[in-house]
Amino acid sequence: MVTHEFTPDVYYGSMGSHDPVLRIREGDTVETTTVDAGGLDATNERITPGGNPMTGPFFVEGAQPGDTLAVRLDHVRPNRRRGWSGSVVAPNVVDPEFVPELPQRQTSEWDVDLNAWLATSLKPESSIGPIRLPLAPMIGCLGVAPARGEAISTATSAQHGGNMDYRGCIEGVTMTFPVFQEGALFFIGDGHAVQGDGEIVGSGIEISMDVAFTVHVLKGKVSGWPRIETDQELIALGNARPLDQALQHATTELMRWLETDYGLDYVASSMLFGQAIRYDIGNVFDPAYTVAAKLAKRWLP
Repeated sequence: MVTHEFTPDVYYGSMGSHDPVLRIREGDTVETTTVDAGGLDATNERITPGGNPMTGPFFVEGAQPGDTLAVRLDHVRPNRRRGWSGSVVAPNVVDPEFVPELPQRQTSEWDVDLNAWLATSLKPESSIGPIRLPLAPMIGCLGVAPARGEAISTATSAQHGGNMDYRGCIEGVTMTFPVFQEGALFFIGDGHAVQGDGEIVGSGIEISMDVAFTVHVLKGKVSGWPRIETDQELIALGNARPLDQALQHATTELMRWLETDYGLDYVASSMLFGQAIRYDIGNVFDPAYTVAAKLAKRWLP
């Protein structure tokens, strides 16, 4: 097991079978950086075109189609003081007749203070003055190369992961992804200092990040959609539009997970889900929406 310190010099606006930037092995850790969604780095300089540029892909030796790649997010921290976001909710998240009342969209600027662990709005001015929010750093877009040689834009998401913008993609969790290509080809980027459910202004507080992750290859383990495991919960992610299809994918994936790993038949999981399942909404701004189906581990045998 090796720790690699990697400095990216190329970024991709799609997740696909691109030439790997680094080859790593089972159990290796990578310490690296990401630019923000607009291509700005830790010095707040634009070094690559915007559109969720990805760091990677990282080729994981031994990962083959039919396996599952496990990625522990060891470190997820903003690496500069200034962030930015949208300032007005997207038209698709309010009643159509309310849309004409929305103000003109503009970019908000935020001060991101790691010492105080606060994000403070700088502009535009609001009727309640500066808005102060506790930091909750997360990764908006990550995953592996999809099947059949596709290159899928980092503006959206699917079975391979992608731009899910789910607040649960945080430091300390382990995420898993189905492997579709040799080496898995893992990508990471689109850091947010803070983000509400749905990313309904079209962004979180976008910021560049210092990140570290550790990989493991789960040989022969079949999965269909991205998953997250925490100390307290199992979480399955479904990505699709309309929103009910994303919910269907997430619920199905969680039922299959409980059957294969915990021995729950579909009667048991159905009865449990009926009273104990919880749902979070990830992205509802981009082409595919994201739903997270969650179950607390305390309910499991």
